[in-house]
Amino acid sequence: MMTSTRSQASVQHFIRLEEAGDHRPCEKGPWLRHSSQPVYENPWISLRHEEVTTPTGTSGIYGKLHFKHVAVGVIPVDAEGYTWLVKQYRYALEQDSWEIPEGGCPEAEDGLEQEGLLECAKRELKEETGLSADKWTELLRLHTSNSVTDEWAVIYIAENLTEGEPEPDEFEELEIRRLPLQQAIDMAMSGEITDAMSLAGLFKLALMQADR
Repeated sequence: MMTSTRSQASVQHFIRLEEAGDHRPCEKGPWLRHSSQPVYENPWISLRHEEVTTPTGTSGIYGKLHFKHVAVGVIPVDAEGYTWLVKQYRYALEQDSWEIPEGGCPEAEDGLEQEGLLECAKRELKEETGLSADKWTELLRLHTSNSVTDEWAVIYIAENLTEGEPEPDEFEELEIRRLPLQQAIDMAMSGEITDAMSLAGLFKLALMQADR
């Protein structure tokens, strides 16, 4: 996921790391890590090649991808029960994707986010839809793809909305749609929405509404 912080779009070129890696054993879990070598890094991700012993005792290798941003997503819901979706072209997929408003919260050097997750969510909602909200509720946290990355995400519900002008990043071309929340859930059910964060958030919100 690309960060929406404008300065990140023009920072240093991609670099390949050559220094020696970390050789400490894995401190948690049934895996034993014998070596960990940095392979590749850019402003958004880092990739390590690790030699391991698996829980069954066999030797193997593992590629571990780290994202330098916590993913944040927002489901805005207005007084009429409408929400907003954003369509943008996803380079890795080579296709358009309908999603809830999303972005990234940059990490500081100690691994914690530089600004509060909620503040990141507020910024992303404003940038992508022009909306601001007086009421915020954390909906869920999730790991996005835990077999290959430690990336995690947090999704909020935003209510008591005020409309304004979107402020997209210079690299973003967005199509914004206001639609009934149930229609967005139907898009998730039908497979028209495939983004993992959007699916998780919309499905949980649908279950919460069904329980009321």
